[in-house]
Amino acid sequence: MAEGAKKPVRFLKEVTTEMKRVTWPTGRELRKYTGVVVATVTFIAIFFAISDFIISSLLQLIAN
Repeated sequence: MAEGAKKPVRFLKEVTTEMKRVTWPTGRELRKYTGVVVATVTFIAIFFAISDFIISSLLQLIAN
């Protein structure tokens, strides 16, 4: 096997070894973290929608 061809194989073996060491979240933790992400994204989306509406309204008042 050529030297250049050995590196990807070695890399994949190391990745496999490392993935076995990972502590994966439980199903309950995963649902909890997903809920936090969804709630945060929803809050930020609402915040920016309201901010956009207020700024647009103020600019229309100034322009008219």
